[in-house]
Amino acid sequence: MTNKRPIRFSRMLLCVPLIGCLNTDFGRVRPSIINDDIHAWMGPAATNRFGEPASVFRLTEDERLLRDLAYPLIEPPYERRRWYSVLNEYGLTSIFQPDWWLYDETAYMKELLGSATRTTDALYGRLIDDIRNDVTRIGPFLVVARRVYDMDGKRRLSLDHVTELTPPEHANAMARINENALIVRWVHQSLNERTISYRLALERLVISAPSRQAAEAERHLAQMRLRIPDTRIVPGPRLGRLVTK
Repeated sequence: MTNKRPIRFSRMLLCVPLIGCLNTDFGRVRPSIINDDIHAWMGPAATNRFGEPASVFRLTEDERLLRDLAYPLIEPPYERRRWYSVLNEYGLTSIFQPDWWLYDETAYMKELLGSATRTTDALYGRLIDDIRNDVTRIGPFLVVARRVYDMDGKRRLSLDHVTELTPPEHANAMARINENALIVRWVHQSLNERTISYRLALERLVISAPSRQAAEAERHLAQMRLRIPDTRIVPGPRLGRLVTK
């Protein structure tokens, strides 16, 4: 029987210098590895999930920014602490993308309570940071999402007035409008789902490791719930997701 352990070990060694090369001394990703369309895959990922066409039009600056700001609001919070999270964030791998269509409300709780930390304060601190970071990200996302939605409304109206508009041009314009709308709806649904996950994690922390920090976590979670209705910019039913527990 062939021993595969050295192969796995060599791959791990390759990952260490790669991740090190991604960051500068202050934890910032080196500009040389960043391209403008690192999250361009999000549009096709959303449309393909529902059997709809993706647009071949280039992304506008706001459409590109929409995807960049949507990414951390869609990415499962527990993914951020894994070794490949930096690779994922900068479009260098697609390890996790298919899993984003699965929703397990217990996954965050299991990840948090199963972490190696020995202190209660650290567990509450992680939960509070994750909730607070989401709340902070909502504002900038809303600004761009509203701009994109407004411009897509104007784009839709202008289609009737374009001289000699070809069928492919019309199809690609409508596909891009649909892509943008799906991403905004994806963020809204993701935020709703993760409040459930955060609540479940907080409840389990309270009964297993009571702390005064629970009140702070509750305050941040309440603030998050208040902001989520603002993200329902695009009307439509819930996106189809596979729910697992």
